[in-house]
Amino acid sequence: MNIFLTFFLISFQYFFNEPVNILIVFDTKEGKTESFAKKVYEGANLVEGVSVKLKSVENVDLNDIVNSDAIIIGSPVYNANPSPKILDFISEWPFEKQIMKNKIGAVFVTAGGISAGEELAQMSIIQSMMVFGMIIVGGEDWKSAFGASLVTDELNLLSQKKYFNEKAINLGKRVALVTKKMG
Repeated sequence: MNIFLTFFLISFQYFFNEPVNILIVFDTKEGKTESFAKKVYEGANLVEGVSVKLKSVENVDLNDIVNSDAIIIGSPVYNANPSPKILDFISEWPFEKQIMKNKIGAVFVTAGGISAGEELAQMSIIQSMMVFGMIIVGGEDWKSAFGASLVTDELNLLSQKKYFNEKAINLGKRVALVTKKMG
């Protein structure tokens, strides 16, 4: 009987105290997307029981992807598309064994201006995630339904940086909370 109880307690600790793993992958040209990624990271780390990795797309390997319960991808907007490096990263995901299936996915982007293609770039990444069977999580409300976005070069919006940063923090936090519930 004591062996059963010991086994149960060890199993309980293992299964219920294991942190969920969140991988935040970003590409950046001028450092703006990296700064925004750090806000997403900050938000995800607000949730207990979560292990968060923040990596540039050049430094991610297959083990990072396989060992993640959630993947949040950040990209600058290039002509209403994600960056070529992000598209290459996604195109290298393996279909074998459906390792992406049922992982949580989320997106954030940085764009030079309003209506510069933020939502189109977000949807491009989201569509790819859906092809792989991932479960998509948007931002905290209808104003960030597809994820977080930052407008970087419109003078009248530069004073709104705190507003955009809150969107990134809230996206990271929401992904962490949803991933824990799903895990």
